Amino acid sequence: MVWGTVLTFDSKKFAFKYATIYTSILAVILITPLIIYVMLLLQIDEAKVELSLQEQAKRVISSMQRYNNSDKVYHFPRYKEYRTALYTNQYKEVFSSLDFEPSSFSKGFYNEGKHYYLIYPLPDKYYFGAKYLLVSTIHTANEIYFFALLTILGILIMLFIFSLLLLKNFSAPFENMNRQLDNFIKDSMHEINTPLSIINLNADLFANKYGNNKYLKRMKSASKTLATIYDDMDYLIKQGRVEHKIQKIDMGEFIQNRVDYFQEIANLKNIQIMTNIMPKINYNFSKTKLQRIIDNTISNAIKYSSDQSHIIINFYQKDKHIIFEVKDHGVGIINVNKIFSRYFREDESKGGFGIGLNIVKDIIDEEEITLKVDSKRGEGTTFRYAFTLE
Repeated sequence: MVWGTVLTFDSKKFAFKYATIYTSILAVILITPLIIYVMLLLQIDEAKVELSLQEQAKRVISSMQRYNNSDKVYHFPRYKEYRTALYTNQYKEVFSSLDFEPSSFSKGFYNEGKHYYLIYPLPDKYYFGAKYLLVSTIHTANEIYFFALLTILGILIMLFIFSLLLLKNFSAPFENMNRQLDNFIKDSMHEINTPLSIINLNADLFANKYGNNKYLKRMKSASKTLATIYDDMDYLIKQGRVEHKIQKIDMGEFIQNRVDYFQEIANLKNIQIMTNIMPKINYNFSKTKLQRIIDNTISNAIKYSSDQSHIIINFYQKDKHIIFEVKDHGVGIINVNKIFSRYFREDESKGGFGIGLNIVKDIIDEEEITLKVDSKRGEGTTFRYAFTLE
């Protein structure tokens, strides 16, 4: 099961996809012997044509042998299905009823397209000075090819229908189970939201009345971390189902608000967040999507930064782009390409589900935002997002 638009198991899509795969595999297995059988049929059919041409050649030779030299005119036998020709040893034409030019005059059986012909050598000084007899016929194996085509189509259709019905029935229990799981997750998310909001609200009220202490700070930091994970999961559940409204956003102010939100989490590790944010830059975008980009980038920077280090956040305009840049001083990334894979965590001791950067990747691909990641192991990582101005 995956999150987002495919959170609920789609049995029809599953059945169609794998029915196509299984049909292809089984078709190769079943059609291979069919092809061999068809090739044998074609060879047998060709042998029959050769045999008929040999018999026809014997008829023509027999007719020429019966010719009496006292007769003034010899009427060369003509047949509806066959054409004949006589050639000298220099391949000069003595007689021909052919409608094509043979490419070879050597003894044997030949096939040129739909023309099949047999070259039969004749004894010297006989048969009007001819050395070669050629007998030809027009033949096609359309019936065999038609049989093969119908058989292949029949196999493919029957296999696909059988696989589709089988897989559809097979996937039905999984569809029901995933529907129940989907409903459970939705209900759980709803139930988590209420106590999480109460924790955050009462933590703020307690801090205002009695002041902060290290235990309260840890509690507030943990609740904010949990809230970030909650927002990621909520985004995935609604992905493809909810249309995110595009509106004009003061990007600098929005980024600064998210920095302030994460400051308490950074304070627990004595990490200083340094900002250089250019004001008064407006951009038409979804607040929900923008928050997922900013929150996941900043929370990851805090998570993987070394204690008592600092994070630099820059926001500025460059040519026709606005740049959002987060630079941490932490462990760095071994394999940059893998960090965007869903459920991948390079350091599992840091916690999380490995879905945050996958969400970010989906959003920047949808919105055509350019992301460049520079990282050095043991020194830190820089995420640089480029938003194109209209």
